[in-house]
Amino acid sequence: MASAKSSRSRASAPSGVISSGLQQPSATESGVQLADKLKIFKTDNFDPDAYVQSKCQTMNEKEIRHLCSYLQELKKASAEEMRRSVYANYAAFIRTSKEISDLEGELLSIRNLLSTQAALIHNLAEGVKVDSLSAGSEASTANDILNLEDREPSDIEKWLLEFPDMLDVLLAERRVDEALDALDEAERISTDAKENKKLSTSALVSLDSAIADHRQKLADQLSEAACQPSTRGVELRAAALALKRLGDGHRAHSLLLTAHNQRLQYNLQTIHPTSTSYGGAYTAALSQQVFSAIAQAVNDSLEVFGNQSAYMSELVAWSTKQTEAFAQLVKRHALASSAAAGGLRAAAECVQIAVGHCSLLENRGLALTSVLMNLFKPSVEQALDANLKRIEESTAALAAADDWVLTFPPSGPRTSSRTSNINATTQPKLSSSAHRFNSMVQDFFEDVGPLLSMQLGGSTLNGLLRVFNSYVKLLINALPGSMEDEENLEGSGNKIVRMAETETQQLALLANASLLAEELLPRAAMKLSPMYQSSGMDDFRKKASDRQNRMPEQREWKRKLQRCVDKLRDSFCRQHALDLIFTEEGDTHLSAEMYISMDASYEQDWSPSPIFQELYAKLTRMASIAADMFVGRERFATLLLMRLTETVILWLSEDQSFWEDIEEGPRSLGPLGLQQFYLDMQFVILFGQGRYLSRHVHQVIIDIIDRAMAAFSATGMDPDSALPSDDWFVDIAQETISRISGKARIGNGEREVQSPTASVSALSMSSMRSHGSS
Repeated sequence: MASAKSSRSRASAPSGVISSGLQQPSATESGVQLADKLKIFKTDNFDPDAYVQSKCQTMNEKEIRHLCSYLQELKKASAEEMRRSVYANYAAFIRTSKEISDLEGELLSIRNLLSTQAALIHNLAEGVKVDSLSAGSEASTANDILNLEDREPSDIEKWLLEFPDMLDVLLAERRVDEALDALDEAERISTDAKENKKLSTSALVSLDSAIADHRQKLADQLSEAACQPSTRGVELRAAALALKRLGDGHRAHSLLLTAHNQRLQYNLQTIHPTSTSYGGAYTAALSQQVFSAIAQAVNDSLEVFGNQSAYMSELVAWSTKQTEAFAQLVKRHALASSAAAGGLRAAAECVQIAVGHCSLLENRGLALTSVLMNLFKPSVEQALDANLKRIEESTAALAAADDWVLTFPPSGPRTSSRTSNINATTQPKLSSSAHRFNSMVQDFFEDVGPLLSMQLGGSTLNGLLRVFNSYVKLLINALPGSMEDEENLEGSGNKIVRMAETETQQLALLANASLLAEELLPRAAMKLSPMYQSSGMDDFRKKASDRQNRMPEQREWKRKLQRCVDKLRDSFCRQHALDLIFTEEGDTHLSAEMYISMDASYEQDWSPSPIFQELYAKLTRMASIAADMFVGRERFATLLLMRLTETVILWLSEDQSFWEDIEEGPRSLGPLGLQQFYLDMQFVILFGQGRYLSRHVHQVIIDIIDRAMAAFSATGMDPDSALPSDDWFVDIAQETISRISGKARIGNGEREVQSPTASVSALSMSSMRSHGSS
C-alpha cells in the first residue's frame, strides 16, 4: 500500500491545469469547508460531462492535455492500489470463508444433536404415558395394537422401508444424479412429515439418519472420483457440481483445484531441463503447461461456481501459488545461469515468453503479470549488473591498447544490423574503445527495452551512468601527469591505459566523452521509452528531442553524464595550465619577479610575456584541431578553450605569493613592470575577446589590472602618467596576434559573431585606466 501511496503522490497535478476545479485544501481549511466542496459530487443529478465542460471552457489546449495526462496517472495509481489491496486481502478473505464454512458445519451438527435429543425426550414422554395407563385401559390398548397390526402400511411407510436399499443401489451403480434427486425427495418427505406428523418420531429419526449416512457416502464417493488421475473435464465438473448440490461447496471447489494441480504436476514430469537445453525452450514448455492448467481451472470454476467471491478468492490464491512455483522453476533452471553470465538477452527472452503466456489469463479476469514480474526482477537485475560489468571490463581492456585516433564506426554485420540507420545519418568519429563502448551500450538497450514493464528504467540508467563514469576515469588516466587522487581512481576498473601524448590525442579523449554524453548515450536511452517500443525508430527520432524533454529523469541523467565530462575537461585544462606555468624542474614561468625586476636601465623589446604568447599559440593549435573533431559541436570546443584560459587567469588571480611580492615585497612594482603587466593583460583580452574569454574571466582580468594599478599607486606614482597611449598597447598586442596566428591584423573591437561571448566588448585602455584609478 505504501508504494501505491507514493505513486499517487508523485502524480501531482500540473500547475495551473486544475485551477478552476477542486483545489488542494490549505492548512487552515476546515473539514466542513472540504465537505461543502464535495457536496456537488454526492447529488443524484450530478452530471460529470457537464461539470468537466464547465471547468474546461477557460483552458487552452495545452492545459487540457496536461489535465488528461494527470487524470491518466491518477487512474493508473488508483488501479495499482486497488490491485495491491485485493491481493493483500485474499488470504484473509479465504481464511474467513473457511471459518464460516466450518461454523456452518458445526451448526448443522448441533441441529442434528438437538433433533435427536428432542426425539429421545418425546419417546420417553410416550413411555411414561403408556406406563401410567390404568389396568382397565390395558385391554383396550391391546385391542388397538391388534387392530394396528392387522392394518395395511401406508405408502410413505412402504417408501421409508425401501429408501435405504434404493440409495445403496444408486450409489453402487454410480447413478449420482438419481441419488441426489432421491436425497432431495427424502428431505422433502422428512420436512412434510414433521410438519403434518405423518410419521412417528422413531421413523423420522431413522429417516434423517439414513439421509445423513448416504449423503456422506455419496460425498466420499464423489471426492474419491475427483481425485483419480483418469478423471477428466466433464466428469470432474460433474463431481464438483454434485458435491455443491450436497451442500459442501467449499470442499467441492478445493477438490476441483486439487485435481487440476495433480494433473499439472503429472504433466510437468515430462519437462526435464538439461545443461544443454535452451532456456527459452524450457520456459516456453513450462509456461504452456502451467498457464494452460490455470486457464482450465478458471473455466471449470466459473462453470460450476460462477462468480461467487469466496470461490473466486480461493481460485486467485491457488493461481498465484502456481505462478510462484512456476517462477521458481524458471529462475532455477533458466534465469540463474543467464543472469550470472550477464546474458541479458536470454534472460529477457525467458521473461517475455513467461509474461506472454501469463497475460493471456487477463481475458479470464486473472492479472498475475505483476506477481511474475516481482519474482523475476531480482534475477533480471543480476543480469543487468553482470552485463554492465562486462561492458566496463571490455572497454577497459580496449582502452589499454587504444591509440586515441578518431575514426568512423567499423563496418560489419553486427554494426549494419543494429546501428546502420544511426551511422548513415551521423557517422560519429570515435576512438576504438569508445566505438566498442557505444556498440555495447546500443546492444544493451536493445536487450533491456522489452523489460520496461518491470520498472527497471531507473536502475538501468544509474548503472550505465556508473559504467560511463568509470570510462571517463580511464580517459582521465590517459592524460599525462594526471593528478587524480586514489579516491577518484577507485572503481575505474583496469587503470592501465595508453597515454595520450599529443594535443590531438588528448582532444580525442574529450571528443569521445562529449559525443557519448551529449548524443550517443541519450539516443540509446530513448529505447527505454514506451513510445519507442510502440513505434518505429525513424518515427521516434523525428521528435526525439521533444520526447526527451518530457522525461525529467532522462534530462537529469544527461546532466549527470555531462558532469562526468566536466571532470575530464577540468583535468585537461589543469594539466595544460600547469605545463604553461611551471617548468619540468619545478620553476615557474609566471612570477612577480618578471615584473618587479624591470627598471629604467633595462632595454625592453616590448611584446607580451612568453607564457601568454604560448597560451595563445596553444589555444590557436587546439582550435584548429577541434574544428575537425567537434563538427556540429563547436560550442563544446569553444567552452573547452575558454575553460583553459580561465584556468591560467584564475591561477594568476589566486596566487598569493605573486600578489604578496607585488604589494608587500621588498621591491615595489615600477613603471616598466606595470607597463609589461598591462600589456600582457591587454594581449589576453584582445586575443580572447569573443572566442576564448568568458564574461566572468573578462571581469577577473579587470580586477587583476585594478589590483596591480592600486599597488603601483601605493608607491606615490600616477599609473596614467606611467603608461603609454592606448594605441601603443593595441598595436603591439595585435602585431603579436598576427605573428603567432599567421593571419592579418584584426581591427580593435572586432570579434567572431558566432562566439558565445560575441556580446562582450573589450574595454578600451582609457576605460580600464579610469576604472583602476577610481
